[in-house]
Amino acid sequence: MSEPELSRRTFILATGSVALVALSAKVAGALPTQNRDISPLVLSSDLYASPLPQRLVLAVAVGKKYDSSSPAKIEIQAPESSETKVLDTKLYRSGLPGGRGVYVSEPVLPTAGIWKARLITRGEKVPFALQVQSTPIGPIVGTLASKSASPTPSETMGVNPICTREPPCALHKTSLDTVIGTGKPVAVLFATPALCQSQYCGPVLNELLKIYKKYPEITFVHVEIYKSNRGVELSPTVEAWGIESEPWFFTVDGTGTVVGRLDGAFGREEMVKQLNALQSN
Repeated sequence: MSEPELSRRTFILATGSVALVALSAKVAGALPTQNRDISPLVLSSDLYASPLPQRLVLAVAVGKKYDSSSPAKIEIQAPESSETKVLDTKLYRSGLPGGRGVYVSEPVLPTAGIWKARLITRGEKVPFALQVQSTPIGPIVGTLASKSASPTPSETMGVNPICTREPPCALHKTSLDTVIGTGKPVAVLFATPALCQSQYCGPVLNELLKIYKKYPEITFVHVEIYKSNRGVELSPTVEAWGIESEPWFFTVDGTGTVVGRLDGAFGREEMVKQLNALQSN
């Protein structure tokens, strides 16, 4: 079976952020001006300067089609440094759309700025760049999660619909403000199946619905990204959590502390890992 082709809109959205970063790097003299058939698509939306490892996730396009059939490594180089480090990646395909697996590594990125990077795959080294911010945008592991409310059928908070999945999912019965920090472990998925620009939201919500009943002690909540199907105004909960992309998955322990986060693209395997860790916390 051939790999799925990127829609023109999805390809532009996926490569646009990479192109902007690459342009910044090019102006700074960081990247060669070489065009390749293989395109690394950076799906991590919140890389930040930290002495601790963090999740870097890529998708790969060959021409205008996604591809997740070949092993890959990532080479990174800090701003104003000549030293490079080669990272292994783990390929996740389970629970993700056909051909759209993701490559995940865990680099340490201690310096803010534009990092040079190269995807090593299929005998080629394909340059791209990573934008590392000085501080994170969304909640990170070890910080307290927002105790803001989330839409429910009885209190929609002006969000309509509160679930764009067809049929709507059952993870809207509980408002986050009634469970976070109350001694209960919580897992929250921020995703919009109908309006997701990356097209990963629907599949990841479907995967979560297949497994959440295996964790009866964890409260699961799904939060839509937008207030309406116009896809313009963010929901109040998304604004309170400070996230600016989709999808996101957070696990929060009984004290209200974030103990795990995934963003950009992820499937069942990574969510199960986070849920198992939350359960044993």
